[in-house]
This record gives sequence, structure tokens and C-alpha cells, in this order.
Amino acid sequence: MFFRNLTMLRFPPSTDFSEVATLLPHATLKPVGQLELSSRGFISPFGRDETEVLHHQIGDWLWLAIGGQDKILPASAVNEALEQKLEQIEKTEGRRPSGRERKRMKDDLLHELLPKALVKSSRADVFLNLQLGLAVVDTGSRNTAEYVASGIRGLLGSFPAMPLNAEVAPRAVLTSWIAGEPLPDGLTLGEECEMKDPCDGGAVVRCQHQQLHCDEIYRHLEAGKQVSKLALVFEDSLSFVLGDDLVVRKLKFLDGALDKLDYLEEDGRRAELDARFVVQTGEIGRLFNVLASTFRISEAY
Repeated sequence: MFFRNLTMLRFPPSTDFSEVATLLPHATLKPVGQLELSSRGFISPFGRDETEVLHHQIGDWLWLAIGGQDKILPASAVNEALEQKLEQIEKTEGRRPSGRERKRMKDDLLHELLPKALVKSSRADVFLNLQLGLAVVDTGSRNTAEYVASGIRGLLGSFPAMPLNAEVAPRAVLTSWIAGEPLPDGLTLGEECEMKDPCDGGAVVRCQHQQLHCDEIYRHLEAGKQVSKLALVFEDSLSFVLGDDLVVRKLKFLDGALDKLDYLEEDGRRAELDARFVVQTGEIGRLFNVLASTFRISEAY
């Protein structure tokens, strides 16, 4: 398992994780109930078969995973069933039920349909560097990252995690790189970008498989467009698209990172997951250091 997106949060390194092993068994994912829409809780980072291993730590990096079960009950299906009942009442009783009665009928339908609904499972993984105070969630969604932070907050009682706070405007930096300013050591341009007119409702230009130092791109910059997403390569280890929200999307681990897995000395699934964990956290940590220095990302306290 390799992370495909990185939404990063800062939290105080003084946050106490010493009781996490004791607390996790009381916050595990429970099967969604017959009359429930969803259920959330911690699961093993190693998968469903490892029900007793609810966290994993190597050095300063802690790996947690939050699982979810959601009933699939489309609103259109509920509304269609409700409309059939309303039509039946109108035909047999000659009246259209009031708004309050329709709401009660809809609630009754939900209770009737929920036990028969299909269940969709999900998981969200997070790597936490306890020394840096850095949480890295495998998602491109701020909402999902906050949901993970909320789960950890519920587990520990306190987890004041905040989105990355850059002292330098990310959009200005990304735009300057395309305009010809030198990139930080280790970073090179990829072949994808998104440019936006800064005015509300302005034009949006998306380029893929495009040499970014070219006249076509420069004309958009001269017209006032700013770069909101930019493909980058970090050494020969990572390729990704960095947004002006500092969320890393389309993350790929390249040969420079994957070659390190060849030094795996032990066989077995657990050993392989350990190796991938070490490689990922090592590369993500190095990338964060570059981003933190470039955008002057402040700590969470």
C-alpha cells in the first residue's frame, strides 16, 4: 500500500500518544447496525485479518487507520418509494398527505429500507511524525483529513491539528517557478499545470503532457493567470501535483524510492509492509522538509 495523496496537518509535538495502544481497543470500528446509516472506528493498518494490531510505529512515525461502513441508500430510491405511497393514499383516500405526515412516512421508509441496504467499506490512513508534529493523511480532501483528525481527537481527548500555514503565498511561488525562477534543490518541473484568472469566475486553463517553459504558457502568465496546481518531481523518488492549498495529489513513488525495497532482507507480507512504511515515511519526511523551507510553513503552536 502506497499513499496516493498527501493532506498534511501540524499538531504540537508535545501531544501525548503514550496511551494510544491502551485506548485503541475501545475505539475500534463496529459493524454498522441494522438501523444505522454509518459506523466509524479504528482498524488495523495491516488489513482486516490483523484484528489485534491497531497501530504500527517505527521510530518517530506512527501509522493509524480509520475504517468506515456506510449504507448505500440512494435518496432517489427513497423518494421514489415515498411517491408511490403518496399516490396510493391519494387514490384510495382522495387526499394528499401533509408535510408533517410525509416526513413521518419518509422516516418509516428509511427504517424499512436500511436493514436491506448494501454496505460500503472504506478506510483512511494517516502517518504521524511525533517529533515533528506532522500528520499526513492519504487523501486529497481537506474534509477527509479533518475527519481523520477528529477521530484521533476523540481517541486522545485532545488533538489540536491544523492545516499547513504558509507564510509565503503558494500560488505566487508556483507561478514564479513556471515563469523561470529557480526551484529548490531536488525539485524539477513536471508536465502538468492548472492556471486560473484571479478574478472570480475567471478562466481556468489545464495543461497535461505539456512542456511548461514555452511561449504558450508564457502568454497565459502575461494575461495575468496564476498557477494553482503544478506537477513536480522530487529527485528521482517522487512525482506529484502540488496545489496552492499545499495538498499533494497524484503521488507516485519512482524508482529512486522503490529501489530501496530491494534491500528487504526478510520475506513475508508483514516485512513487506514494514519496508513500504519505512520507505514512504522517509520520502514524505524529506519532501515535507523541502516544502516547509520553501513556503515557510509554521509549526502548530
